[in-house]
Amino acid sequence: MANAPVIGNKVQWYRVADLDSLPDNRVRTVAAGTHQVCLVHYQGKLSALDNRCPHQGGPLGEGQIEDGWVICPWHAYQYDPVTGKGPDGFEDNVAPFPLELREDGVYVGLETAAHQATLADQVVAVMTDWGVEVVFGMVGHSNLGLADAMRRAEIDGKLHYYGIRHEGAGAFAASAYAKLTGKPAVCFAIAGPGATNMITGMWDAHVDNVPLLALVGQVNTQIMGPGTFQEVDLQAALNPVTRWQQVVLGSGNASDLVALAIKHAEVEHGPTALIFPNEMQRLPARDPQPATPRVGRVAHVTIAPPKEELERALDLINAAKRPTIVCGQGAAAFRDEVLRFAEKLAAPVVTTFKAKGMVPDDHPLVCGVLGRSGIPVASIMMGSADLLITFGASFSVHTGIAEYIPTIQVDRDRMTLGKFHPVEVPLWGDIGVTIEELLGDDRLAPKPRPKLRAEIAARWKKWRAEKERRRADLSASGLNSASIFEALGNLAPADAIIAVDVGNNTYSFGRYFECQRQTILMSGYLGSIGFGFPAALGAWAARTGRKVIAIAGDGGFGQYLAEFTTAVRYNMAITLVLLNNGQLGKISKEFEADDMEIWQTGLTNPDFAAYARLCGGDGIRVTTPDGINGALKKALASEKPYIVEFLTDPLLI
Repeated sequence: MANAPVIGNKVQWYRVADLDSLPDNRVRTVAAGTHQVCLVHYQGKLSALDNRCPHQGGPLGEGQIEDGWVICPWHAYQYDPVTGKGPDGFEDNVAPFPLELREDGVYVGLETAAHQATLADQVVAVMTDWGVEVVFGMVGHSNLGLADAMRRAEIDGKLHYYGIRHEGAGAFAASAYAKLTGKPAVCFAIAGPGATNMITGMWDAHVDNVPLLALVGQVNTQIMGPGTFQEVDLQAALNPVTRWQQVVLGSGNASDLVALAIKHAEVEHGPTALIFPNEMQRLPARDPQPATPRVGRVAHVTIAPPKEELERALDLINAAKRPTIVCGQGAAAFRDEVLRFAEKLAAPVVTTFKAKGMVPDDHPLVCGVLGRSGIPVASIMMGSADLLITFGASFSVHTGIAEYIPTIQVDRDRMTLGKFHPVEVPLWGDIGVTIEELLGDDRLAPKPRPKLRAEIAARWKKWRAEKERRRADLSASGLNSASIFEALGNLAPADAIIAVDVGNNTYSFGRYFECQRQTILMSGYLGSIGFGFPAALGAWAARTGRKVIAIAGDGGFGQYLAEFTTAVRYNMAITLVLLNNGQLGKISKEFEADDMEIWQTGLTNPDFAAYARLCGGDGIRVTTPDGINGALKKALASEKPYIVEFLTDPLLI
């Protein structure tokens, strides 16, 4: 049925039904524009009432007629089918609407009125004014007021909304977006399970220190407290995972709360949350809406360390004969500065796994990744150093940065400095500013190390020869990972964004994929399986124009399998490189390492390539080495979401 409006003198008329579509003594919900109406047919007469029961919002059109009353399906409240009035002494009444029978159908008239800004409109206006452009969420009964405000903002071109299939994926996508851009995205959910589903992805942002804003619906305040349906103490649930959070209880200070939520997320580098009881979202906006400009409220972060500390660092650097630079994720934005510093000192550069891709592996001073996902080039060069200069590294046990070598540590987070063990010089400051201060000091002496580049090149040559031997390994159980990542390294665009999951696929990627200028996104300190594909959604939503690639195992992708349909819905040309070994391969290895029987790690999988095609994307399954290159070329060139499924041997990692 069409809902094309016909304009009358005082009301706007909508065709809501055919003349004979509703039997006698029945009610039905119909739409008059965006408004829900209860259409009633009682004793041969049609009438129209507001569909919302004033008690708790029950949908009258899903009720029934009994003894001449329209009965609410939720709590059996009674209303006259024509006037909308209740029985004598009954305080709640339902508004009736004018109804006309015309030749082409039943028309209901609604008074025309301009949209009156709501508290939710006020909130979204501040959010977009402060630069938030992307929302990942799921709409539901306790967040519809906010959803309606976002709909209007999207029509106005102020934000992009992506409807995901699971709130956890939305939070992972928002975390990855922040890791890529440095700006917060929004994850959005209903009360109760919607909010709790987001917590894992929010933890990822929390421990990796990236900004994120969660907007969460809540049950009505009138029923909050005794434990009603879907009521969760969201303040208690979200407190461990947020830097700051508030419940919004009126329009008076709503604008300031939004500004504070975004400021806390950016300044304190982590998630924040605003909680909205359902009825608050539809309250009238504050009139006039207060100005909440960003300018004047967020200071620049380009701070320099104290000069006396810089002098101590310079003394150590000048005395060292074999300094080595170690870069963590905190230095990711300062690639050029780090390389200029390395070239002046003739110092090798190694990275943590979280910082993989920060510097190109083909640079003559770059030595790859340290730690469990790393390569011997990095660990050998670090081991021979007499001074470590670390930028933005957190000294994770998985990385294994040597504690026995004198260390200068630079970080913007004062708590990170010397967190796990004392260092010789902790430098608190912006990494880019600190490097420029060191480079600009005339006392910084270049290091005469004429053989260093040849030494690094020789180490790379040995490692590449080892990789070639591993690529020759054949198995009836599946492909080797070395061949897959060698091919991907040759074919992936130099500036691609690569979102990596957790598991054996991650270790193999760290060892075998040689970076050019690609940006790598991962679940760092949380190490959450399932991160890879939702993170690719977040990277694509940043709309950088760069190719987005996800890497996952069958265990990780299986956790958010339905999000492939999200990529299809929004035409996200993401290539998923899926290593399917039929098990939780990393966990199998851990059982064996602890001298235990492997138990419950096997997986029952679909044909993932066929699944991709069923969802409206594309996919190909690869079982032989000679199919690797062709499949990757086809997938990377596709404009569709694409799964390249490799059947792999869990031992050849």
